[in-house]
Amino acid sequence: MFPVRLTLDPAFTVGPVRRRTFGSFVEHLGRCVYTGIHDPAHPTADADGFRKDVLELTRELGVSTVRYPGGNFVSGYRWEDGVGPVEQRPARLDLAWHSLEPNTVGVDEFMRWAALAEVEPMMAVNLGTRGVQEALDLLDYCNGTAPTYWADQRRANGAADPYKVTMWCLGNEMDGPWQIGSKTAHEYGRLAAETGRAMKMVDPTLELVACGSSGVVMPTFGEWERIVLSEAYEQVDYVSAHAYYWEEDGDLGSFLASATDMDHFVESVTATADAVRAHKKVSKRIHISFDEWNVWYQKRAESKPPTGDDWPVAPVLLEDRYNVADAVVVGNLLISLLRHTDRVHAASLAQLVNVIAPIMTEPGGRSWKQTIFHPFAQASRYAAGDVLQVAIDAPTYETARYGDAALVDAVATRDPETGATTLFAVNRSLTEPALLEVDARSLPGLRVLDASTLSNPDHTWTATADDDTSVAPRTNTTAEIRDGRLVVQVPPVSWNVVRLGA
Repeated sequence: MFPVRLTLDPAFTVGPVRRRTFGSFVEHLGRCVYTGIHDPAHPTADADGFRKDVLELTRELGVSTVRYPGGNFVSGYRWEDGVGPVEQRPARLDLAWHSLEPNTVGVDEFMRWAALAEVEPMMAVNLGTRGVQEALDLLDYCNGTAPTYWADQRRANGAADPYKVTMWCLGNEMDGPWQIGSKTAHEYGRLAAETGRAMKMVDPTLELVACGSSGVVMPTFGEWERIVLSEAYEQVDYVSAHAYYWEEDGDLGSFLASATDMDHFVESVTATADAVRAHKKVSKRIHISFDEWNVWYQKRAESKPPTGDDWPVAPVLLEDRYNVADAVVVGNLLISLLRHTDRVHAASLAQLVNVIAPIMTEPGGRSWKQTIFHPFAQASRYAAGDVLQVAIDAPTYETARYGDAALVDAVATRDPETGATTLFAVNRSLTEPALLEVDARSLPGLRVLDASTLSNPDHTWTATADDDTSVAPRTNTTAEIRDGRLVVQVPPVSWNVVRLGA
């Protein structure tokens, strides 16, 4: 067992815990929508065809926002196809995922689902095959209060009150050659500025997200952000970041250190945005919407779309089965997002159901929780108040992909109203437990309210519809306070949560 020393002090904060950090993502991709959130044949389906079991799990997961309808899908989407009488809606080819989109679920259905799920909708507009006018039309349909054509259409379709969508993504991954209508940074930056300017003429309080790089591996990373923000800085409020991680060639050590790459991503984009700010000599800061992140095994067969003449509705796509190590990495990525709460003001776990998701369903049948469900749900439930700076003194190990990484990573939050302090920590060691000694003497009178650990001697264990409970967060009985210090033992490859209170 190796020792790790952590220090907490409420005088040193990063910023507030932001509820939007715990967002998710629903795209018209694979079975996320159809047989995921929407399955009229399911025994629990409501009048709109929405699965109540999935709604319950979404609320239990603690999702705050949901980004919709894409993703790659949005770059070819005609939103008008998904409103009005369902029987009159046209089916369309979805070029992004080589599927057939029936448009059974559209804007109004999604908004009703979001209200039931108690989440804030975050809409994306198509800047791949469409542009300014179509974005304005969608904005008017969703939020319009005047007697305009599109606002009247919404009322005629049963929604008398506007949806009041605040956060809007100006396209998706427009730097990617896989994207329908992909653009150079100058082309996209100009279009984003024009679209954002027009949308804010309608409502200056909107919060707009410009597309950042699709990943740090993109050849234009950094320069893309600089050019796009040079064009659109005054019109937008956020720049997006997307990152996916996976274990490759059995290199579990590098995989467990994935959060070091997310740290680098956030800090690089922040530096670029601030450089543009300095050049423009303005006070406004651009923040980050990390609106796609997760573990995703992109080389697996289920991540390959259909081809040729096969255009199925809701094919099995991207249905990764997550193990314990995947859950530990997801927990560590949440630690990274919280650690950067001063600049990451929103984030979206991609995605919510079936597609690289914490929730899985059988068509017409059972639903269950994947291993990654648990760290997200715990972080959403217990992170409150302010994020504290945590000083970590831990041994390091060498990784092939990211160089030296600490064996333990952690973040803490403290709610000044309740006095509750929560420590979130991962042990990246493959074989050794760690003894965490947390100096909390600046928080006198603390006691352990509860402590839990998610781990398993077999880190490859995956949940199924038959068993999603035998490996889940369990009480960690080693946590105790000694002379103003929290002491807790954490096993290898583990996600840990310790809650402290007066």
